[in-house]
Amino acid sequence: MSVTNLNQPYVDLKMPVWSPGSYLIREYAKNVERFRSLDKTGNTITYQKISKNTWRIPTESLDQIEVVYAVYGFETSVRTNFFDSDHAFIVPTATFLYIDNWIDHPTTVSIDLKDTWTSISTGLEQIEEHKFYAPNFDILYDSPIEAGNQDIWKFQAAGVEHECAMVGGGSYDKARLTKDITRIVEEETRIWGSNPNKRYVIITHNYQSGGGGLEHLNSTVLGASRNAYLNETSYKNYLSLVAHEYFHLWNVKRLRPKALGPFNYDAENYTTGLWIMEGFTSYYDNLIIKRCGFYSEKEYLSLLANDFNIVLNRPGHAIQSAAASSFDTWIKYYRPDENSINSGISYYNKGAMLTALLDIKIIAATEGKLKLDDVIREAYEEFFLKLDRGFEENEFKSLGERIAGTSLDDIFDAAHQDGELDYNDYFNLVGYEIIDTNVNNNTLTLGITTNKVDGLISVATVEKDSGAYEAGLNVRDELIAINNNRLDVKDKEIDFIVQHAKEGELLNFLVARDGLVREIPVQIRKNTKKIYEIRPLKDQTFLQELLGKIWMA
Repeated sequence: MSVTNLNQPYVDLKMPVWSPGSYLIREYAKNVERFRSLDKTGNTITYQKISKNTWRIPTESLDQIEVVYAVYGFETSVRTNFFDSDHAFIVPTATFLYIDNWIDHPTTVSIDLKDTWTSISTGLEQIEEHKFYAPNFDILYDSPIEAGNQDIWKFQAAGVEHECAMVGGGSYDKARLTKDITRIVEEETRIWGSNPNKRYVIITHNYQSGGGGLEHLNSTVLGASRNAYLNETSYKNYLSLVAHEYFHLWNVKRLRPKALGPFNYDAENYTTGLWIMEGFTSYYDNLIIKRCGFYSEKEYLSLLANDFNIVLNRPGHAIQSAAASSFDTWIKYYRPDENSINSGISYYNKGAMLTALLDIKIIAATEGKLKLDDVIREAYEEFFLKLDRGFEENEFKSLGERIAGTSLDDIFDAAHQDGELDYNDYFNLVGYEIIDTNVNNNTLTLGITTNKVDGLISVATVEKDSGAYEAGLNVRDELIAINNNRLDVKDKEIDFIVQHAKEGELLNFLVARDGLVREIPVQIRKNTKKIYEIRPLKDQTFLQELLGKIWMA
């Protein structure tokens, strides 16, 4: 790192502690090694480490300094560095230091490629063959870099040049992907009214088994399984992931809560609005795939119903709201443990549920003239294009109410409260219903899940208010026997015993806890898990049928 035009007694160089879009303090500074500071003649300057991510370098009478350091990276994800002999995935927030209070300073990045590597893929502006420019560190930190021998091809969509960079091989069909991604890009651009980029880069890391994605200002990084493109279900899942991250190009990277920019890279950036950012995006990703013709109506409704299944089958939905989940993402969402099912929900899934209701309510209130598309497009134009700032949640709600001509208190209040709405009050408006197809089931349950490792069976999770929970069965308890019958890790004895018991019956568990053996009687209870299905009403009015077609269009 070379810093010039210095005119101050010292500089503080800082490493970000997190990456925008991934709301967890990751302590990237822990991977910095062999830090050295030098003057322009190569003489060592003694520096001081003044915090976990800050290096202070005295610069009195110096107009230039050089800083040399190594960064270790070997974590497979879309938000962390990974370097090996095949390629380098460079996450700028985990790699590049910035000067405190100089976040708006322009910078150039030069990349010295390994002899056997040929390509660099990044959203940064290229100014020379291997040299790139960022007008400020916010842009630099939002521009991941892939260096190696990735498979690259380019195409035009919605008037924007798109680059696909495939890393790790794979069974993908370039022509098919180009055609299908183009349809997604053009549908999303139609929704938002304009595309803000001249160029967009899609970096996909193909693994034996992989997934996930992270949005950036003019690029995205995706994870996928290299042979999944041959399977229609997993191929559509990949397209849905593309649709999700591309939707973020507008929703969060530009239209955003005030708390999400400009960023504080030193600490958490709190907002209750991730249910809007990620919830809206999670609702639209599969809806866009349906609009593009990749999903049938039945497939799409099944995917939407799955959000309800995921949330409403977690005891945590009675404890944590979508807004609270958003605010606590820094300590909960990215740090799940064995009790997460009992203590929280995902703002992705709960946000998608609320977004579906919001879309339906707008359609019904305007008799099909408008839908949520119109609200987010107006919000984008108002807050980003005109005002160039983030929004407060009440501002977003007020804008939606103005466009829809009706109060949206019910849905926004529900986002901040623990209780549940009557979902059929909304689905019925467009001629659909959501029902629990498992309501009359006679299955039984203990309320636990198990792990089977090295010939041992242990408890993985215990569901709140279940028989196991009330009996005091603990996570990590080794399950040895039930009713004096030794358990065999190779079969499904526990499931067999439970399903052939009677409701209310006590099963005597022999368990080992921290090396001590004990007996715990556990009551078998009825399985209250729900299996939701969203389907058309059998008898629809003309208006319900009309509005339903608009919702599904």
